[in-house]
Amino acid sequence: MSTFFIEFRDPLFGVIIFFVLIFIIAFFSYWLARFKTKEDHRHLDKFLRQFRSLPSKSELKILITKGELSEKSWLLLAHSYFKNGDYEKSIEIYNELLKVGSKDNYRDTLFLLGRTYFKAGFLERAKEIFLKILQNNPRTPQALHYLLLVYEHMREYGLALDVLEPLDELNKDVKSDTVYLKILALLNNPSISEEDKVKKVIQTYKQEHKLTYMTFEYLFRANPALAWENFDSSKSEILTDILWQVDKKDLNLDIITQNGYLRELYTARGDVDLAINSSIFELNVLINLNKSANATLSFEYICDNCKVVYPFAFNRCSSCHSIDTSRIEMSLSKDYRRDFSEENNSFQ
Repeated sequence: MSTFFIEFRDPLFGVIIFFVLIFIIAFFSYWLARFKTKEDHRHLDKFLRQFRSLPSKSELKILITKGELSEKSWLLLAHSYFKNGDYEKSIEIYNELLKVGSKDNYRDTLFLLGRTYFKAGFLERAKEIFLKILQNNPRTPQALHYLLLVYEHMREYGLALDVLEPLDELNKDVKSDTVYLKILALLNNPSISEEDKVKKVIQTYKQEHKLTYMTFEYLFRANPALAWENFDSSKSEILTDILWQVDKKDLNLDIITQNGYLRELYTARGDVDLAINSSIFELNVLINLNKSANATLSFEYICDNCKVVYPFAFNRCSSCHSIDTSRIEMSLSKDYRRDFSEENNSFQ
């Protein structure tokens, strides 16, 4: 028995007990901290989830009716969702505001809802809303403008042209829209032959001198010979990407030889040898690299009105809806078509 008590009084035993206690305290402290952190994260996630989705329609109606947020605040929130591309949430807010919001803001809210429907691609709903606005307020240019866009997207060009009449009466400039819609109506008319379409497009261009890009994009695709015959050399830079894509067999060497820009462009592409350099950096690089270079031109398109950049050509800017404001920017890129052609030849 006395031996047992001696072992308890051994200093080494006390040290072991001390470290065991430290380990136990550290172990429980660690897991307690882990548990608390996990609970904090859970609480934070639950809090953030409130902002990821709108309340249900009934909850939204109650919140708007309570007036805890002003109608202006709800409109700002809806506009924020619209700008971020979350059209569904924006539409929900506008719909509830139309039911319980101020009657003074009804027309403006209705217009914002129609614009959101248009942007989201619900063209039929957008049309109904803009027609409803114009039924009570026929002199509303914003609604007329968007109704014009809706008809254009629905390919109802005759109705779109009808909308231009009241816009003209409101002293809005509709010349470009008129020419643009007439050409669209012509090109999408299946009852007119391709030959007649080409003739009418050329006739319209000679009369109006508008929509150069749209006109020659179609002409070089439908009838390259007539496109060169009616080609305006002063517009060469505007049409750079179209000219770059013209098939070698369709080139008009007489016109190319007489135009400095075209000589540089097609020397850079490797079709002719009529220029030794160019003031344009990209063309100069391709001319100096000659045909051995595995490089080509790529293009992007900038709206001169709103400065939005697109990777594809456009005739009407989808952001500001202006017509014929596309400006081409060229850059050097790898010629993947040449790689593909070489791979095909290696398999033959």
